[in-house]
Amino acid sequence: MLLVIDVGNTNTVLGLYRGNELVRDWRLTTSKSRTVDEYAMVIHELFGLSQLHFTDISDVIISCVVPPMMNTLEGLCRQYFQLKPLVVGPGIKTGMPILYDNPREVGADRIVNAVAAYESVRKSLIVVDFGTATTFDAVSERGEYLGGAIAPGLNVSAEALFERASKLPRVEFVRPPQVVAKNTVNSIQAGLFYGYVGLVDGIVGRMKNEMAGTPLVIATGGLAAVLGGASELIDRVDPNLTLEGLRIIFQRNRTEL
Repeated sequence: MLLVIDVGNTNTVLGLYRGNELVRDWRLTTSKSRTVDEYAMVIHELFGLSQLHFTDISDVIISCVVPPMMNTLEGLCRQYFQLKPLVVGPGIKTGMPILYDNPREVGADRIVNAVAAYESVRKSLIVVDFGTATTFDAVSERGEYLGGAIAPGLNVSAEALFERASKLPRVEFVRPPQVVAKNTVNSIQAGLFYGYVGLVDGIVGRMKNEMAGTPLVIATGGLAAVLGGASELIDRVDPNLTLEGLRIIFQRNRTEL
């Protein structure tokens, strides 16, 4: 089976594929302080709950935007899977031209998302990924990565508000009953929720105006399901988009292994 690993600044997502089928997936907190053995212990426990074993893993592919994590993950693969992982980065075959001033500056996760999204629809599109940062990535009708935008993630924005405004309490992030709120908690929720939906639709709308045709808008990431239903421009939510992109890129590079 193929183990795909997507390391973000906040969460690390693992997916296990048997052929083209996603068998299981797990979400962990990204921790730069964990050792190889600690990650092995956590993954071993998760595998055990699904009656899986390290020996079931035949290949590994990694996308990582946290450079200090790479040595740990490569060590994990060598010591516990006896494998050399495929790492998404410069020189890897993605099947997608990168029309960026410096293609090496584009985060691996952004390219992985774009590859998966384009493979699924084969038309122009915009991917919105709700993570520590919210990224907006545009792909042309011909499958070219055009570029995009990066905004602070909703949780980052919320933390900044709570830290800088002494009297405002931390609140649960949920869709409030109305925008004209009647108490402080709902007022904060309304500002966070609808303010962020407005940010998303504002950026996506402007990107659409700059692109040819009518791009499809696909959302992924932890808050995609919550915010996607309130957005007027998000067409589809795909929580496993990054994992699927890693699977596709692995298959395009397996002859190189």
